[in-house]
Amino acid sequence: MLDLLPPDLSHAAALALLATSFAGSFITAAFGIGGGVAFLGACAILLPPAAIIPVHGVVQLGSNGIRALMFFRHIMWSTLPAFIVGSLIGVAIGGSVVVALPGWVVQSVVGLFILWVVFSHPPRWMSHMPLVTGLISSFLTMFFGATGPFVAGYVKALNLDRHAHTAAHATLMTIQHGLKVAMFGFLGFAFSDWALFIAALIATGAIGTWVGKHVLGRMTDLGFHRILNVILVLIALRLIWGGTSAYLTMP
Repeated sequence: MLDLLPPDLSHAAALALLATSFAGSFITAAFGIGGGVAFLGACAILLPPAAIIPVHGVVQLGSNGIRALMFFRHIMWSTLPAFIVGSLIGVAIGGSVVVALPGWVVQSVVGLFILWVVFSHPPRWMSHMPLVTGLISSFLTMFFGATGPFVAGYVKALNLDRHAHTAAHATLMTIQHGLKVAMFGFLGFAFSDWALFIAALIATGAIGTWVGKHVLGRMTDLGFHRILNVILVLIALRLIWGGTSAYLTMP
């Protein structure tokens, strides 16, 4: 397995990321949201700073794409056009400035963003404006990665059933991550160095999605989400501490 790993990634870190990819996909398939943020936290702790958002983006592209296919017959196609236009604008703007961010900034802001996801909600007006939702979330995803809560605010306003909600969210996030990955490729990120490991992450995520689909609607998630929030807060605090420490030790 070590021969398949990209530079600077240990065996233990790789196994942890594979497990988190499975768990994150399971969470999102079963509960509609949350897995991308959890996987982002693991990436931010275990991956080199420059690889966090690009690698996370490709894995989430695969995970959401597979989930969209599994829920294909539930997709609400009318949600796509305005969101796509906004996403194109947001990714273009974000891609023009993302390369200027140092690693400690990415790590710290990801931590703060996760805290925001846990303790707050997207503004209500965003739920009714798919173009603006696509623009803002796609701009932010160039920096933070897991902007699913923004998109979920819009999808929730559509008052869909559980399966249609999961299908709509997966489809919109597939579009967003696809545009983001294309932009990072244009900016020169070496995806080839990570290709085999990313394929393994997508495969474990697909298994998690399949398991999550089969338990959708069969379990109570109140207690689970409380535990998930505690884990996310701990991850966020770890990231903020790491980013702050890196900044304070800069020459």
